[in-house]
Amino acid sequence: MSRITADDVRKVAALARLDLPEAKIATYTGQLERILDYVAQLEAVDTEGVPATTRAVEVVNVCRPDQVEPTAVRQELLDLAPHREGDFFRVPRILGDAAGS
Repeated sequence: MSRITADDVRKVAALARLDLPEAKIATYTGQLERILDYVAQLEAVDTEGVPATTRAVEVVNVCRPDQVEPTAVRQELLDLAPHREGDFFRVPRILGDAAGS
């Protein structure tokens, strides 16, 4: 006996606001039934003592610590700026001042 009926598929489609054509209801009913069968197989697997994980292969983010290092091209980069004020780039104002202008 099937656990999923055509009415179940129609109800879920309505809740999800999906407009399923009537000709596809039988197809989706069979597909959902096979999905539930697969879930039942997974539930039968003994996972006692297996640690929980979020992926099959552990991924480690390789990061280096942030370090300030002097660069030989600093002055060259500053010299390329169209407008400069000392050791800083001068850019046009994009926000108004505190008075609201």
